[in-house]
Amino acid sequence: MSTKPTIAVVGGTGALGTGLALRWALAGHPVIVGSRTLENAQKSCEAILAKLRQKTQSPLDLKPMVNDQAAKAADIVAVTVPFAQQAELLRSIQSHVIGKILIDTTVPLMLPKVGTVQLPPEGSAAQIAREVLGESVRVVSAFHNVAADSLASLDDMDCDVLVFSDDKQARDEVVGLVEVMGARGFAGGGLSNSAAAEALTSVLITVNRQYKCHAGIRLTGIGD
Repeated sequence: MSTKPTIAVVGGTGALGTGLALRWALAGHPVIVGSRTLENAQKSCEAILAKLRQKTQSPLDLKPMVNDQAAKAADIVAVTVPFAQQAELLRSIQSHVIGKILIDTTVPLMLPKVGTVQLPPEGSAAQIAREVLGESVRVVSAFHNVAADSLASLDDMDCDVLVFSDDKQARDEVVGLVEVMGARGFAGGGLSNSAAAEALTSVLITVNRQYKCHAGIRLTGIGD
């Protein structure tokens, strides 16, 4: 039985959620894929397992659940829903994540101009998560600038991930979860600093459209 923490990816049937679930399952973590319906979660798990079998024949611990039960069963919860659904989903799982690390990946993209920076009045999606969940949840903000295609490709990840939290221990633990999936993770300061990474997503969307690529970010002058 794995001694690694169980990670639930709630709202986990989209491109980013599927990619994160795939990478953590490949790294040996028990992973729960959460969705509004069990049927959608099951379909996502089947697709992830089929892809992982191209890489490994080792036993994998991947389970489907509805979102609230996934959050309840996990040690760590990652939220991967569009900005318009963020607050509602967080409220629906709030009682199940008290005392836990919650990784919020939300970027405040607002249709139709997703290539234009449009931060919310609260300052960032991370600040909204903090206001909704309260101080009893260990909120960490991360994975804003990683292309879902890079996660799903199973190739080496040539990008870095900035991680933000007012809880240093939780932030460091999530940096570790970044590194087990094959990327470099860096502590970027408190939750208020998440606004910079969230805003950068719109810039990267513009770059990707212009150059037809899946650009991420890479920090220089640190290690490799």
